[in-house]
Amino acid sequence: MAAFRTLVLLIASMLVLAPTLRAEPSPEMQAPIQQLFPKATRIEDKRADYPVYPVYQLSELLGYAYESRDISDLTGYSGKPISLLIGIDVDGDFTGVQVMDHHEPVFLHGLGEAPLFGFVDQYPGRSLTEHIVVNGKKAGSDAEGDVVNFDGITSATVSVVIINDTVLSSALKVARNTLEAFAQAPAAQPRADLYEPLSWQQMLDRGYIGHWRLSVEEAEAMIGNTLDAYPEVAEPEPGEAFTDIYYAYASSPMIGRNLLGDAAFVRLTDDLKSGEQMLAVMSNGLFTHVPDDFRPGTVPGRLSLEQSDLAVELRDMNRLDSDTPLQADGMPHFEQAHLFKMGGSGGFNPGADASLVMNLALARNHLSADRASFRTEMNLPPELFERVEVTAPVEQNRRPAWVSLWQERWPQVTILVASLMVLTVFFARQRHYSRYPKLLHRFRWGFLFFTLFFIGFYAQGQLSVVNIFTLLLSLYDGFEIGTFLLDPVIFILWTFTFITLFIWGRGLFCGWLCPFGAMQEMASWLGKTLQVRQRKVPEAWHRRLIHLKYLILVGLVGTSFHSLTLAEQLAEVEPFKTSLTLYFWRYWPFVVYAVGLLVAGMFVHKFFCRYLCPLGAGLAVLGKFRLFSWLERVKLCGQPCQSCKNHCEINAIRTDGRIDYNECIQCLECVVILRDDTRCVDKLIQQKRQRRARIQAVNVGVS
Repeated sequence: MAAFRTLVLLIASMLVLAPTLRAEPSPEMQAPIQQLFPKATRIEDKRADYPVYPVYQLSELLGYAYESRDISDLTGYSGKPISLLIGIDVDGDFTGVQVMDHHEPVFLHGLGEAPLFGFVDQYPGRSLTEHIVVNGKKAGSDAEGDVVNFDGITSATVSVVIINDTVLSSALKVARNTLEAFAQAPAAQPRADLYEPLSWQQMLDRGYIGHWRLSVEEAEAMIGNTLDAYPEVAEPEPGEAFTDIYYAYASSPMIGRNLLGDAAFVRLTDDLKSGEQMLAVMSNGLFTHVPDDFRPGTVPGRLSLEQSDLAVELRDMNRLDSDTPLQADGMPHFEQAHLFKMGGSGGFNPGADASLVMNLALARNHLSADRASFRTEMNLPPELFERVEVTAPVEQNRRPAWVSLWQERWPQVTILVASLMVLTVFFARQRHYSRYPKLLHRFRWGFLFFTLFFIGFYAQGQLSVVNIFTLLLSLYDGFEIGTFLLDPVIFILWTFTFITLFIWGRGLFCGWLCPFGAMQEMASWLGKTLQVRQRKVPEAWHRRLIHLKYLILVGLVGTSFHSLTLAEQLAEVEPFKTSLTLYFWRYWPFVVYAVGLLVAGMFVHKFFCRYLCPLGAGLAVLGKFRLFSWLERVKLCGQPCQSCKNHCEINAIRTDGRIDYNECIQCLECVVILRDDTRCVDKLIQQKRQRRARIQAVNVGVS
């Protein structure tokens, strides 16, 4: 009997101690997880069924910690994943984000890691129900709406957008797999075969168009104050509603074809990405769904959409105009009407319950304001949809991060593309424009200033040998074009440069589109203006030294396959980050190096480009496959005429008159000389012969 009691006590003790005997994560993981959950008394090892670490306070589940690389495969701008340790509690709130490992060069060898750590420190206390976007110009919560603007990092926008995308997408996956409140409802999609012509009133009667009217009296009761307390609110007209909103799920053919017409519906639907859907919103009243100063193509701060406790992104499609109006028969006039794309990190499931939310900030005076939030259920008629099996989580159909970046930087993209088109036309007709040397010189210097200040300092469009590392490693590990689309300016410049390498060689980029190259040209001009004695490297030494940049390129590329971090450190041979990304505000040895190269350029024209630039070397290698030799030569070039060679400041013309396209920066000065009747020896000899012929003709006529 005593043995039986002992056995029972032993079993009971094991049951009591069982939770504490569960496997724990390694000490390397336990310490940072404890920082994410300071109240935790127990941290369990990674679950076998889903890669998260359950965190408890005694027996109460606090939340989960997880490594982003176990959930999301998004790669950083370096081409390697950014590894984050993320904590979310049982309510879907972030407890913290820690950076475990990354290869982002702008933080490792530029700005330092402090700005990166400061960025991720913005997540604690934020919720998955909020729509978090990176917007350094408008940091904080919007006065109207649930949009939370995180302060970005100047010169590192791409990296922090990737981090934000990684945090949100991975946290949503974890929440939907571990937290009951975020579980997905069965998915639905609009029935493509369901359509009949309907008027506005018929759609309204059937519930295809939702109506949300809030009277002034109802709004005042919900606010707890009369509108007289808010001086900026206009006096309502008799019978005018506080807000009168109509909404319709325009991705359904039944609704969209009747609202937009068949042609516009097909065109707009084809423009949508996978997972994107359309919502039409129209309104009248004291407060319409967007304010009068709403900027087209952006996220409405006043109106939001929620589903499963998550914010669903609404973004104006900016497509409703005279060519694409809302045109349902009998539709009344609306003060505001917009067509929104629905998507975001949570996606949108038309078969699940959703809510429209209107958020207002009502100013009492210039110092204080009352916040008011109004909500209505958005019920979509079930007969418009059919159930589908979820073959992939909704979040996998979300808009890629690069799409937002392109939309955000569309002014830069437009200006850059326009400038590249102008440059292309200019180079295609270079023989014509070279007849006007003053025009050509003014255009060249104007474009160099544009390259330095717009492409370089403003748009941060300096190409680098690091981009070559990223491409080669991506091809080696598995190419993913999304990585390269994250920076639209860099992507466009690389695409343009790659194409033109086979037409004009590397000189088009190096002589016209490289911001640091433009800075060197300006340093050379300053040296001449200050009457600094210009040094010409002897021909024999010049021919040897130009190979140095190729050795640097081979060394860097080889090192990148061994250690990307070391290669990025060695890539500081390029002063681009110091001078253009960080505006010379950096640890003094880097500044001394960058300034030293510019000073050297005051004595030896474009010293860095000629002898040290690994990017120029890489472009020259591809430039060997160019299809044309645009720079015209004549028989007397180099035999005996050396005029073009003597005027070529970068020494890209050999003594025999041949142009070394591997070194040429396409300044077109030699073409100008060739067209100049007062400078080209061939032209002078032709003129001399013509004068002799005329004299002989006159003498013959006299005799």
